[in-house]
Amino acid sequence: MLRTFANIFRVADLRKKVLVTLFMIVVFRLGTYVPLPGINTAAVTQVVDKFREGGRSAAGRALSLIDLFTGGALGRCTVFALGIMPYISASIIFQLLTTVIKPLEELQREGEAGRKKINQYTRYATVVLCMVQSFFMSSWIEGRPFEVQLVTPGMQAGPWFEISTMLALTAGSVFLMWLGETLTEHGIGNGISVLIMAGIVDRMPTAAQQLWNRVDWSRPFTPEAGRMNVIMLVFFIAIYLGVVVGVVMITQGQRRVTVQQAKHTRGHRVYGGQRHYMPLRVGQAGVIPIIFAQSLLTFPNIIFGSLSARWPSFGFIAAAFQVGSFTYTFVYILLIVFFCYFWTAVVFNPLKMAEEMKNYGHFVPGIRPGKMTAQYLERLMTRITLAGSAFLAFIAVLPQLIHSSLDVGANVAYLYGGTSLLIIVGVALEIVQKIESHLLMRHYEGFMKKGRIHGRSSW
Repeated sequence: MLRTFANIFRVADLRKKVLVTLFMIVVFRLGTYVPLPGINTAAVTQVVDKFREGGRSAAGRALSLIDLFTGGALGRCTVFALGIMPYISASIIFQLLTTVIKPLEELQREGEAGRKKINQYTRYATVVLCMVQSFFMSSWIEGRPFEVQLVTPGMQAGPWFEISTMLALTAGSVFLMWLGETLTEHGIGNGISVLIMAGIVDRMPTAAQQLWNRVDWSRPFTPEAGRMNVIMLVFFIAIYLGVVVGVVMITQGQRRVTVQQAKHTRGHRVYGGQRHYMPLRVGQAGVIPIIFAQSLLTFPNIIFGSLSARWPSFGFIAAAFQVGSFTYTFVYILLIVFFCYFWTAVVFNPLKMAEEMKNYGHFVPGIRPGKMTAQYLERLMTRITLAGSAFLAFIAVLPQLIHSSLDVGANVAYLYGGTSLLIIVGVALEIVQKIESHLLMRHYEGFMKKGRIHGRSSW
């Protein structure tokens, strides 16, 4: 293992990518501590603590979850408080629009030039979404939550405060957008996913300490009311390890399709006829559905939560979309399943795959080449995606089950219960695979002795 890490820094290109990735993560983490202008940080801490009191309020759960994906920036009211979610939401919107608007679909087919144009539109949409979300957040700050004045005495609440807050939050999110795109281009892995993972990992030690302090060590088996016993702690650790194993199995799981090469004769020799396997990943969409669904659901939480602070008539809508409510959970599961199938359709093209197999003389035994093969692959991928989406949906609601059944804080449940682990493990595996491929291309030994990370042969 130590030799592998040494090999990383022997390859100039890989060393550069690793250093760029680490530098971008450090910049991101520093930005999560830069407060908004005119904000009383001590008052913000007081309000956040009140939201989290008891650990069971809907507002506290919502704050813990959204704060998790912003790397703690929301809870500190910093310039990165909106996080990368507006950019993700804009990307989702344009991914969907390319399937229904013909000019955008034609742009997508133009290759690199079309992709750059769509990315430009996505950036413009990101700025618009940032302005909308930042307006509602500034309204929430001015609304004096819990009758606490969040604006410093030297800065009066009003239009100038709202404008400065909107500009600061928009600039922070646009900078994160640039950071993620630069990391994708010059670093390792998907930049957006890496930034989200970095924010989650930063919160894990604090959550682990909260869990440890919740155990009544003076009475480990008969704790006082509101404290955990050792058995519950062991059970929680078992759930944690089980989720990690399950995520790795689903992320690396494959359904191998037998593919045979057609035989052909040249002279007196017969060529071809070999059999090999085409792997179809169970988790074809990876962590994208979870991130997409979560980014979309931050809108009703932020918007209606801010409106209800000023106008109580919006309270029932805000309550309906609070984390843990039936409406929130139901919509969350639907979005995860939808994005599993949608993203799989984006990255997996059975017609193109079947056509290429036909052109190169490959076929699936028992299936006619061409259209029949495409239908077979599509049917197979639909069933595989169903299993993957069901697992993701279970992982998504697992933190809520842990929070209610084990009586642990929302921060601990969401960090160690499922969604966060899925993102951490999924992104970490992607990074390791990319490093592995760079090392093997230059004939260095990778992390695995056989030179690759294995997927499962069946599921």
